Amino acid sequence: MGSALFDKVLVANRGEIAVRIIGTLRRLGIGSVVVCSEADADSLHVELADEAVLIGPAPVSDSYLRIDKVIDAAVRTGAQAIHPGYGLLAENADFATACADAGLVFIGPPAEAISAMGSKVQARRIMSAAGVPVVPGSLDNASDLDRARQTADEIGYPVAVKAAGGGGGKGFRVAHHPQDLASALEGASAEGQRFFGDPSVYLERYLHNPRHVEVQVLADQHGNTVHLFERDCSVQRRHQKLIEEAPAPSIPDELREHIGAIAVTAAQSVGYTSAGTVEGLLHDGQFFFLEMNTRIQVEHTVTEMVTDLDLVEQQLRIAAGEPLPFTQADLTIHGHAIECRINAEDATRNFLPSPGRITAYTEPQGPGIRIDSGVTTGAMVHPHYDPMIAKLVAWGETREEATERMLTALDGFTVAGVRTLIPFHRALLSSSQWSKGETCADLVTDRSWLKTTGGDG
Repeated sequence: MGSALFDKVLVANRGEIAVRIIGTLRRLGIGSVVVCSEADADSLHVELADEAVLIGPAPVSDSYLRIDKVIDAAVRTGAQAIHPGYGLLAENADFATACADAGLVFIGPPAEAISAMGSKVQARRIMSAAGVPVVPGSLDNASDLDRARQTADEIGYPVAVKAAGGGGGKGFRVAHHPQDLASALEGASAEGQRFFGDPSVYLERYLHNPRHVEVQVLADQHGNTVHLFERDCSVQRRHQKLIEEAPAPSIPDELREHIGAIAVTAAQSVGYTSAGTVEGLLHDGQFFFLEMNTRIQVEHTVTEMVTDLDLVEQQLRIAAGEPLPFTQADLTIHGHAIECRINAEDATRNFLPSPGRITAYTEPQGPGIRIDSGVTTGAMVHPHYDPMIAKLVAWGETREEATERMLTALDGFTVAGVRTLIPFHRALLSSSQWSKGETCADLVTDRSWLKTTGGDG
C-alpha cells in the first residue's frame, strides 16, 4: 500500500535511528530501503527494512560516507527520497546537492542552509546580523595569535577556543589565562583540521557551568516556521550529551517564549526547512546562540513525548511539499520527558567505549516508557561506529514522575556482554543535584557518582 507522500524512501543511516525512521515509514505505508556495511549485514535495521543494499566494508569512509554508493543504491532500488538520520551524511551539503542532481528528494534542509550553518564562524556572523544574541567573541577566523590575544583581552578571560567546523566536543579548548591562549589555539586548530578538514578557529567568552538549552524548530516550504519548545541537554561528558529532558527545568513561560522566538528567527534567517535545532547556552537568564544542527537530533524523542508529534513524519510531509498542519498557537507542552543514552561505554574508565557482543538484552516496559533501539540479543557493538545501543525515554505528568519511571526502567534494563552507562544514569538521576534541576556538571567531571554505585560501570 503506497503513500501520498512517497512510495519508497532510502534511509542513509544505521542503528537505532535507522530503525526509528523505518517505523514511521511503515506506519505511513512507505516502502523502506537501507544501506549497510559488511559489519552490519545481520543488523536490526537490515532485518526490518523492506530492502537492503550492501555498500562496502565496515569503516564508514568506505561505506556509509560514500555519497556515490548511497545515491546509486537509491536510484537502483527506485527510492524517491533519502532520509539521512543524524551523523554520517546528515549535515553534508554536498550530499544534499548530490541527491537533487540525481532527482532524489533530500529529507532535510536546503544545501545552502546546511552550508551556512556548517561553519560556526559563518553561523555566528549570520545570527548576529539577524539580531540573534551570540556569546561575545570573534565573528571571523581567530587563528592568528596576535589577533586572538586582542579579542581575548576585549571579551575577558577565560575564553573558549573552538574549531569553526567543530561539534561533538571536538576542536574545543579553554584558555583560562593569557599564557594558555597559544596552546589552546594550537590544540583546537589541530583537532579542527583532523576531524573536520578546517583548521580555522574562533573565540568566545567562556561561560562557567551554563545550561545547555536547545529549541526544536519545524519549517515548511511555504514560509511557516514554528518552535516545539526547548530541551535541556546540560548533562554531558566531554561536551557530548548523556541525558536530555523536555521541557527544561525552572524556565518561566516568558523566557520560554523568548527563547522560542529567537530560534524561529534563527531558522528563518537561513531559509531553513525541515526539522532543525537551535542550540544555545542559558547563563544568568540570558540565552546565547551556540549553533544550529541542520538535522533531526538524537534527543528528538523527548520533544515527541511532550508534544505528541512524530518529527520524522513531519520531515517527510515537509519534504513532500505539504504545509505545516498547525500554527504556533496550536502547540502546547504536556508533561515531562527524560532521555538516557544507553551507550556501550565504561564510565568508570572515563567513558571509554566498550565494544563486543551483546549476550543478553531485555528492554523494560511500563507506562510512559519508550525505547529506541538498534540491537537485539546477539548483536555486535562494533568499534567502527558510535557506541550508542539504545535511547531510554520516560514520560510523566511531572519531572518527578518522569524521573521515578526512568529509575524503575533503568533497573529493568538488561544489557550483558558489554559495559553500559546504565549504572551512571541510575546514580545521577538519584542525586540531589538532579532533583534540584542543576546541571550536574560536578558529578560527571569528578566521578563522584562512583560513590553511589561502588564502581559498577
